[in-house]
Amino acid sequence: MATEYLSPLDLAFWRMESAGHPMHLGALAVFRSAPGAGPGGGPGSGSGAAEHAAELLTARCAAVPGLRRRIRDVLLPLGAAAWSPDPDFDPARHVFLTRTDRGPHEAAGPLMARPLDPELPPWEAHVLAGPDPESFAVLFKFHHALADGLGALALAAALFDEGQELRPPGRPLPEQRGGSPLGRIPAALAARVREVGQALEIGAAVARAGLPFGVPPALAADPAAAGSRTVAGLALDLDEVNLIRKGAGGTVNDVLIALVAGGLRRWLAGRGDPEPLGAGPRALIPVSRRRGPGGAGDARNRLSGYLLRLPLAEPDPLLRLDRVRVAMDRNKDAGPARGAGAVALLADRVHPLGHRLGGPLVAQAARLLFDILVTSVPLPGLTFSLGGSRVQEVYPLAPLARGQSLAVAVSTYKGTVHYGLVADTSAVPDLAELAGALRAELDSLVREVS
Repeated sequence: MATEYLSPLDLAFWRMESAGHPMHLGALAVFRSAPGAGPGGGPGSGSGAAEHAAELLTARCAAVPGLRRRIRDVLLPLGAAAWSPDPDFDPARHVFLTRTDRGPHEAAGPLMARPLDPELPPWEAHVLAGPDPESFAVLFKFHHALADGLGALALAAALFDEGQELRPPGRPLPEQRGGSPLGRIPAALAARVREVGQALEIGAAVARAGLPFGVPPALAADPAAAGSRTVAGLALDLDEVNLIRKGAGGTVNDVLIALVAGGLRRWLAGRGDPEPLGAGPRALIPVSRRRGPGGAGDARNRLSGYLLRLPLAEPDPLLRLDRVRVAMDRNKDAGPARGAGAVALLADRVHPLGHRLGGPLVAQAARLLFDILVTSVPLPGLTFSLGGSRVQEVYPLAPLARGQSLAVAVSTYKGTVHYGLVADTSAVPDLAELAGALRAELDSLVREVS
């Protein structure tokens, strides 16, 4: 069997890992027990539902090839790593049942802070049986080297009751090439020239983006700080988001980003911080480069990004939204292969040894490029369930880069927008207040367009 090496971008995420800044994605799914189930501890009720969910995840994960593979260094090419089957794969080392008196978000924080075991396939599923006998939650953790947001979604969905209806992640189809090798040389040279030109263009855009300017202190964590994480979630009505979109223009994503800008402004004001001035913090907006309906079938990272300044200094909520819309339109006109936000594409131009030696430096340099991550993970229109218990809420959770204190992820499921907030606990001890500020910003925009 041919060796399957990690792609350059996957390898970059693997080399950026550190004990204090783990590079795994998360998804917190909240389930409600099946209607009509009695309190007697059967598969569809109370703690019995959580136990049944853990049993199903344990049984099903062994049948998903992408969840049985681990990462191993190889001799050649120097610095590279490859996927290999785990000969001792044990679901019990990946699926955990935890009984907790805390809510799912509060329980998820310490688990998000805990790195995955690099000797095992890089994923975990934590079934959280809380005090509510009618519900439970599952925190999925997937290393960014294993999958991007869409790839992680496909891996998790393969474990649900509807998994057989979805295409599981797998290896991409081999590229078909025709003609003689000599006939392909001019095209290869032209492609290399284009790649070099693109890399220079992205590098110049990164340089123009400059060093942090006007970053609120609350978003600038101590680079040496590491360890604790706090998680919060917020559910908003998609109809209200669409009402704002129709009344003020732009896209749903523009509104969701503007809510982050307005929420940050309100949150900082509630802290007693001075009114934000200057250009505002730089938000990195990841952009998927997958194409077609089967794009999620390959779990590998297919990412670029946009970079924009969040207009925190603008006091008018409608003008804030308009400035976000204009900035996003400008990014879209340039395309995801240009601009400072496309820095992820540079990973494909780096030799594996460069990732091996430079991974820690890249991890520390992230704060020089952007101040906050705001990412969106689209969900399919299916109704997900596990052992008959249906998913009610899905909160995506993003990793924190070194020196950054807050990451925002958002998804839409069954007419509800779910914001997942992850923060460095020492820098942001009041994450719940930020969630409240996001809701207040939505209410303000609804009033403006009504």
